[in-house]
Amino acid sequence: MKGKENETLDVLGRVCPYPLVLTKKKMEKMASGQILKVQCDAPASAEDSIPKFCEKQGYALQVEKVGDGAWELYIKKP
Repeated sequence: MKGKENETLDVLGRVCPYPLVLTKKKMEKMASGQILKVQCDAPASAEDSIPKFCEKQGYALQVEKVGDGAWELYIKKP
């Protein structure tokens, strides 16, 4: 999915629950088959709340650790 994203959401510096809330809002507006790249530095969001949300919604998810304490999450809407 990396490199094929349609949109990017930067939530760097934001703490829970904002990364999840902003990700949910962005995904609601995206069309089926589109990919959202989320740039995140909140461990609880990158490793817990956003992956759980994706699992519940049936979204494909790819998580990549980029540097010290930052992640890129690629979420594909079915």
